[in-house]
Order: sequence, then C-alpha cells, then structure tokens
Amino acid sequence: MKKVFYFLTLIAFVALVSFTFNSCKDDTDDVVEEPEVPVVPEPEPEEPGPVLFDIIKTNAEAEALGNAVYPPLQRLSSSFSFLIELPTESTISFEGPEDRGAPVISRLEQAPKTGFDVPHDYPDKGFQRLYESIGNSNIVIAKIDSSRVNDNFTQDTKDRIRARVKFTRALSYFYLVQLYGEVPLKLKQADASITTRASIEEIYTQIVKDLTEAEADLPAYDSNKAVPSKGAANAILSRVYLTWGQNPLTLAQVDAIKDSKTDPAHSVDNAKLEKALEYANKVVNSGQYSLLDDYNRNFGIVGQNGDEHIYTIHHDGDAVDNVLGQSNHQTHCTFTNRFTDLTADFHIGPADPTVLDRFDPADKRKLLSYTTRLFDSEDGNKRYDWAFPVTTPIYGKWIHRSGYVTTGDIPTIERAGGSSAAQPNNINRIEIRYAEVLLIKAEALFFLNRANEALPLINQLRTRAFGDNSHNLSSLTKEDLFKEWELELTFEQKRWTNLTRWKTYIQTIQTVQNFEYYKEIYKTPESIIAEFGDAIDGVTVNAPFYAKAYKHLHAKYDNVKGKHYRFPIPQLSGVDLGITQQNPGY
Repeated sequence: MKKVFYFLTLIAFVALVSFTFNSCKDDTDDVVEEPEVPVVPEPEPEEPGPVLFDIIKTNAEAEALGNAVYPPLQRLSSSFSFLIELPTESTISFEGPEDRGAPVISRLEQAPKTGFDVPHDYPDKGFQRLYESIGNSNIVIAKIDSSRVNDNFTQDTKDRIRARVKFTRALSYFYLVQLYGEVPLKLKQADASITTRASIEEIYTQIVKDLTEAEADLPAYDSNKAVPSKGAANAILSRVYLTWGQNPLTLAQVDAIKDSKTDPAHSVDNAKLEKALEYANKVVNSGQYSLLDDYNRNFGIVGQNGDEHIYTIHHDGDAVDNVLGQSNHQTHCTFTNRFTDLTADFHIGPADPTVLDRFDPADKRKLLSYTTRLFDSEDGNKRYDWAFPVTTPIYGKWIHRSGYVTTGDIPTIERAGGSSAAQPNNINRIEIRYAEVLLIKAEALFFLNRANEALPLINQLRTRAFGDNSHNLSSLTKEDLFKEWELELTFEQKRWTNLTRWKTYIQTIQTVQNFEYYKEIYKTPESIIAEFGDAIDGVTVNAPFYAKAYKHLHAKYDNVKGKHYRFPIPQLSGVDLGITQQNPGY
C-alpha cells in the first residue's frame, strides 16, 4: 500500500527547499592578439549543474517522493469515463440534474462556469489534475537530480524513481494533448507560470523523449502492474506513435471545421506508424504478457496483476473519492443504485439497448461488457434484470465481484463485507493491457497497407472471444478493425480517443438516429406509457428515464460539430488561465 500521507507531506516539504545554480564560467583576462598568431577561441561554458544536497537521504524517501505523482491520476480513474466514453454515441449520463457537468457532456454541450460545482465539470477536473501530476513530477525530478547518492540512497534507486516519474509525466501530457490539443509545456518548477501553447509536434516529441528515457532505467517487468516497467513504457510508446502517426489535428485545422458536421480527412505518417509497430513488437516479443484464456477474468479485484495487464492505476479503495484519490468510482458510477432501485438513474451507462446487438450472441466479451442480469448473493441469489423495456442494460466490467462466479452465462454479484450499502472502490484502473497492444500493432500494420499481417492479430482476439476459430475473419477491412477495438475494449476509456484518431467522430455520433430511444415514441413520459403501458409484469416502466435518453440522443445528433474534436481549455472558477486562444468553437 502506498504511504500516501507520508509522500504528500514529503513533497510539500521539499517543494519549499530552494536550489541555487553555480556558474562554471571564471573571469578571464583579455586575449592579446599577436600578429600572425592564430587566436584559439575559448570553449563554450558548460551548462551549470545543480548543487547537490542531502534532501533525499534513503531509498525509502525516494520511493515515497516518487509516489507523489500518482494521486492526481488516481482521482481521474473514474473521471476518464466521463471524458472519453460519455461524449460518444454509445454512452449517456444522468449524474444529477440536467445542468450538471456529466449530463452536459452527454448532450455535447458546454457547462456554464457558475451555478454548480467545479468537481463535476469534468473537462476542468481533467485539465487540473493532469497538470497537478505534471507539476509534482517536475518537483520530484528536480529533487531527485539534486540529491547526492550515498550508502542508503543508491544510484539505481535514483535512476529508477526518476524513470517512473518521467513515465507518469509523459502519460499525463499524452492525455492533455489528446483532450485539449496544444497546451503549455511545463518541464521545470520554474515553468509553472508558462501560458504559451506548445505545438502538437513539440508536445509529442517531449512525450516520446520522456518515455524513451524512462524505458532505459525501468525494470524489464514488475509483477505489480501499478509500477511502471519497460513493458509499460513500450506499450504506451506504441499507443503514442499510433496516435501521432495519424496526424492529430492542429488548432488551425480544428478552427477550420469547428462548425462542420463532416469529419476531417484521415491521413497517416508512415514513419511514425512504423515506430508504433516497433514498440508494440517489443512488448509482444518480451514474452512477459499474454492474453488470458478467459476474457472476463481481466476485470474486478480477482483479475488484478494478471498476465494480460501491462500498466494499471492503483487504488486502495477508501470509502469516498477523497483528495488522496484512493477510490476508483468506475464501479459506483456504472452500478450507482445497486439492487435498491432498478429504475433509478445511473451516473453513466449505455445509451441504448441496441448497442448490445453489436456483439454476436456467441461472443463471450458480451457477458460483462453489457450486464442485463445479476443475482444478489446476500438475498438468496435473488435475480435482478436490467432489460428494455422496463429498464436498460448496465456496463458490467467494473461491477464489484468478490469472486469470479457465473451461473450459466450470468455473473453473480457479491456484496463486499456483507453490507448492502457498500460498493467497494478498490479495483485498479486498467491503463493498458496486452489485447490493446495487439490492436495497436494490427492498426499500424493495416494503415501501412499490410492488412494480411494484421489479420492474424485480430483473429487471435476473436479466437479468445468465441472459444475457437469458428468466427475468425478471412480478410480485414477498416470497419472490421474499428469494430474489434470497440468489442474488445467496451467502456475501457478508449472510445472518444479512438474515434477522434480515426477522424470518424462526427459520423459515428450521427448513428444515434438509428437507436431505439431516438424514436419519437420516447419523446415524453406520456408517449412512452401510451406505447408500453405504465408497467410490464408488475414492474414499472421507467418512462422518465427513456424520455431523458431521447433528449440526450437528439442533443448528441443536433449538437455534434468539428469543435468536439477537442475539449475547451478550462476557465477555472471564472479565472482565465491566460492560455490563448480558447479552443475553437467554445
């Protein structure tokens, strides 16, 4: 367990310590030129280095200090669902009143900056906490570099902790550049006040620099997947190059399409896709990771640190999502009301029952991706159904199960500690697993016009999903590739970044017009009751829910524009951060 209070106290202390830099340039006499004698120029002075202090005295202190970069990312574990899954066609949110942050994102609208809590304005929260992690990273790197090694603080530890922190800083910048585009590049404590946006190329170049430097000093493998390793660095590098290799939109390009209802053209950079392939191959060829035979064992507490996990965000599971970030609310947000009220609004969930039809009935990935039936182990295994038209399916991967239990094809819920009120939040967030690396490799090969080499990778996933090769593909289209990403990684916080990378975001949002809840019969509670009656088999039809779903789907369709390839730069509590210009259209 991370020593959270200790390392936060330590980083607060060391942040107060000032550092001086000495000049290596000595005063010299003027050079007297003699006739016909060449003048030898003085060498350029070396960059001044830090004065070394014994701020970090032991390996344990270095470990604790290095852990200070994680809490901001921990506090985003559930928030990323609202930023990366919610503004897509497949997900909606009724977290609180309709003017709160999550429902606003669900409708592809922009929240006002007054009238409700900033913690529920997810674009602001994401921006803040990613920069918190970066700021902590910069402090730790400075303190690590400025501390002398000794018998209790070894060079190996110094290099390893610095590598972990650079890995985390790179990951934070990767999320920032995808979500907000050009952002200020702050790499030292003294850079905290920088407001000038760096270019897309500059940010990606720095991300790659941090990750490659981190990879050199990280251990090849760590059985605790919440600890960065070479495998984790190479996996994220493959994801970075895959994204960079599909030419992320610049500020000017977003400005040109901000009001458009048509996606921009997709193009690729072959050299960067080759790098994505290179780093994916490093992960594959390491032999450290593999697909689990049973897809569903990747999820829940029982699945943590499995062979398929490459890097995760650790959560101890405190009772609330407190300032230290130890809780992961992926469970709470998708299964908000548990067994108490099947018709109560969830915080985030599937936008329509028809999304289940994207899965072949024989695809075992469907079982936890969309849960329609659960048994309560504390109530005699009483059966509960989440099914249209009484209610709607729920995302099942993050519903807590104290064990891996199924009844036929139906997962059984286990309440933690025997408490009907408890829904533990100590499930680690999966940042990247081996299946995604195979998808990254397949996508890079496909866009390098090597679809024949990508096909076996996709079929490897499908063989696992169906239990045999009876559903393997004989050829691979772009649509096949994109669908496999969706089926394999349903609600794993990838959907928006995938759609914007492929430049298919707007056309995908527009498919909501084919959803069940988009139909006119769902426009009002009265029209819904007129269609279905007010109850089916004695269970009340959730008419108000369906009416809100109708509203959100129509809002997605009507509101989507090119500007939604980015989130707005925050105006935190009405304070201008000085970052100009605002992202187009906001």
